[in-house]
Amino acid sequence: MFDPDYWIRDNFIRFGDATLCMDGSPRGVEAWKEHTTAFDRVRSIVEALDQARTAQYIAEEAAVSETTANNHLKRLVEMNVIRTVASNDATRYEPDPLYARFRTLRELIANHDHEQLLELRADLQQQIEECKTQHGVASPTKLRKRATKTETATETMELIEAASDWELSQYQLSIVDDAIDNYGEYAAIDGRAHA
Repeated sequence: MFDPDYWIRDNFIRFGDATLCMDGSPRGVEAWKEHTTAFDRVRSIVEALDQARTAQYIAEEAAVSETTANNHLKRLVEMNVIRTVASNDATRYEPDPLYARFRTLRELIANHDHEQLLELRADLQQQIEECKTQHGVASPTKLRKRATKTETATETMELIEAASDWELSQYQLSIVDDAIDNYGEYAAIDGRAHA
């Protein structure tokens, strides 16, 4: 599997080669602030969102003022890194899916040769096949439908999580397929010369 340039998961934040633990403690927040700029913190939070959020939410998570968050969010929108979503109460922000896709494509081309991309493809196909076999359905949509008929909250959550993982694998497979199908062209643009 491939990782983005930086990610947030389970209170760990990664920037290139540096990883910081964000446990919510004042020490963790101060360390994060010491090692990153306000812009980097806002960007890392908004790029990791799984749903559109307000500037206030992003500011709190990024340990910046709301004014600072708004300024950086405006800049990120202008750069097409994120996009705005209109809502009744306030403007919300979310990652721009096209930017995220192209960034992942660039990363795949930069870090994998054609053969390695084929291996990634096989790994993702295997994950999808295992989901189909394990749950006895042909799609994540059907798995979500099954989640509406479970008897316990635990079963429901397990099926929802499995469907989400399956959808993620399908999305990742689509990007890997794009990288494989266009490898020669993308590698030439990126200045890579391996076959």
